[in-house]
Amino acid sequence: MKAFLFGLGLGIGLGVLFAPMSGEETRDNIAERANDFASSARDTFEAGRDRVQRGVSAIRNVAGATGTESASGI
Repeated sequence: MKAFLFGLGLGIGLGVLFAPMSGEETRDNIAERANDFASSARDTFEAGRDRVQRGVSAIRNVAGATGTESASGI
């Protein structure tokens, strides 16, 4: 993952260096790409967090059902 992010940053940096745009256009482009990247990272984080929360809830449900069954079997 680190290699991918490094390659992504390097590609963006080289693209910016060789882009035929004015300074203001380049800055706006960089800001837009950074916002897109941050939004994508945020979405990925939230999806992962939701997945972990669902897994924890499933484990708790199984543990709760197992605890109820063993308590009633005593």
